[in-house]
Amino acid sequence: MQMLDVNGLRLACRQWGEGETTVLFIHGNLASKEWIELAAPHFPRGVRTVAVDWRGCGESDKPAPAADFSNYSIAQHADDMIAALDALGISFCHLATHSTGGIISTRMLLKQPERFGRVLALSPVGPQGIDFPPDKAAFFGRMKSDPALARQIMAMTAPSLFEPQSLAEGPARFRAGAGARAGLFDRILAQVMAVSDGIWFGTPDTLTKEAKSGALKAQMAALRHPHLVVWGMLDAVIAEADMREMAQVMPACRFAAVPGVGHCMNLEAPELYAGYFGAWFGGL
Repeated sequence: MQMLDVNGLRLACRQWGEGETTVLFIHGNLASKEWIELAAPHFPRGVRTVAVDWRGCGESDKPAPAADFSNYSIAQHADDMIAALDALGISFCHLATHSTGGIISTRMLLKQPERFGRVLALSPVGPQGIDFPPDKAAFFGRMKSDPALARQIMAMTAPSLFEPQSLAEGPARFRAGAGARAGLFDRILAQVMAVSDGIWFGTPDTLTKEAKSGALKAQMAALRHPHLVVWGMLDAVIAEADMREMAQVMPACRFAAVPGVGHCMNLEAPELYAGYFGAWFGGL
């Protein structure tokens, strides 16, 4: 791991592999760079993968949020990722995103289109954003104050790792054979409980602002970078309709619906995720 000086903060960075093709992985909300830890050993040769923790997440600095969460906005995260590339001396790369990392990448693509190539978007929050009404936004506060509830909700984002009845009734129990994925889930959960309030409360706030403004959605047709949108059919977080709208409106976007996994294929089925990753980025 290395620390990058970015926009007055220190952001944690981790790299896997080496080669002429560089991919920046942008994780999702309440997440970290470790979400591809089990998948990365299966990525193709010749690909250097870089992952950077958002401000407020993982091992990065966790500044106090502004009253309006402006220092935790989607635009701020996008600026941080671009500054991290500057710090690493990366002038061109491809992007692999997960969940809210998708809408962060949208702002990056629009801001510096010439800097990026292909995009692999796993269950992304698309340019449409997500509108969290007050009751759903308040649920993040309940998760923050109740680790057992947080574990149950996080388990529901990776349903293939758990016994179905335990997801319905709680507490969530790993399926037999979960192995290293169970260990990574538990480490990830510990990181979740340590994120900044700017993440717990700022992310639903900024995603709602993005959805209500409609500014990014209005520019979907301008996103000409090749996209592969991969969505787990057990995903209860991201609407399939949004994924299909991306594929219909964005000029170079393909959509794949994958059975048997939920919102977190990179954790639930890391080898399968690596297969999509390799097919999209291998041999470039």
